[in-house]
Amino acid sequence: MSTKFYHSKEPFLLECGKMLPEITIAYNTFGELSELQDNVIWVCHALTANSDISDWWGDTLQEGQFLCPKNNFIICANILGSPYGTTSPLSIDPTTGEPYYNDFPLITVRDIVKAHCLLAKYLNISKVKMLIGSSIGGFQVMEWLIQQPDFAETAVLIATGANSDAWIIAFNESQRMAFRCDPTYGERRADAGANGLAVARSIAMLSYRGSQAYILSQEDGEPKIENFKASSYQCYQGAKLVERFNAYCYYRLTQAIDSHDVGRGRGGLEEALGKITARCTIVYVDSDVLFTPSKHTFLHKYINNSELNELKSDFGHDGFLVESKRLNKIIIKHLNNDN
Repeated sequence: MSTKFYHSKEPFLLECGKMLPEITIAYNTFGELSELQDNVIWVCHALTANSDISDWWGDTLQEGQFLCPKNNFIICANILGSPYGTTSPLSIDPTTGEPYYNDFPLITVRDIVKAHCLLAKYLNISKVKMLIGSSIGGFQVMEWLIQQPDFAETAVLIATGANSDAWIIAFNESQRMAFRCDPTYGERRADAGANGLAVARSIAMLSYRGSQAYILSQEDGEPKIENFKASSYQCYQGAKLVERFNAYCYYRLTQAIDSHDVGRGRGGLEEALGKITARCTIVYVDSDVLFTPSKHTFLHKYINNSELNELKSDFGHDGFLVESKRLNKIIIKHLNNDN
């Protein structure tokens, strides 16, 4: 399915107090909307993904899977700040006629959800049967459930948390330090900061996979003094992201991740989570070093109508991408409301 675009000419006020003169939102849909409009699933994607779910979660977008397009109308919107079509540092600033680049203002998860709400209104979607998201996608789901408690009947929160703690922020700042060490970062061109982006991705992969995954998949099998498999893997992952992403977008989106705290201005995390009324399934990856099991038991404790599930995987935070068969069983059970 081809990507569609919604253009809003209205000024878009950001949480930081700055204004985007207009915004564009890229989105994809799969399947057909039912006559009763009761089959909508809205997917909130993670950091470097896009609105085309088949690109990054294709195993789930099939008949018999939880994102079955035969039975459901599935929507995914590219997040604000991302280089895949939604307004971002690569977009043209109407006030200057040039790309924003590093002048693009600070955005938060709440701004990202605000853009989703604009799109939902444009599509005339007032209620969905399920909101689902992993990692920063889960941040978006939580924010949406708190801002509009009646929007979703059910929700699935995967490998996520109620806030970004110091551990997550430290990883993100280390990645941003890599950009600032790249002498091209700050130049007004789309490929500026490419070396910094490669290093940032290398740092991020350590947090996404963890030691267990690396030892299982990147050991050389025999003693060596150079040309290690793990070294090549880090370089490969960095180069691969440079080919498809952008340094300015990545920098701003890691800042958006840092901003995540559902309790900010709402009386704290517990009170904010208590506002969620949708039936929620919470899924943690047992080997995740970013969003540990304890973060999910906290969500389960304070989200009233919720259940907690463990996803076993050797691949850490990335388990939600790797273990699609195991995840499918959990979410199908959720959709069928099997207790």
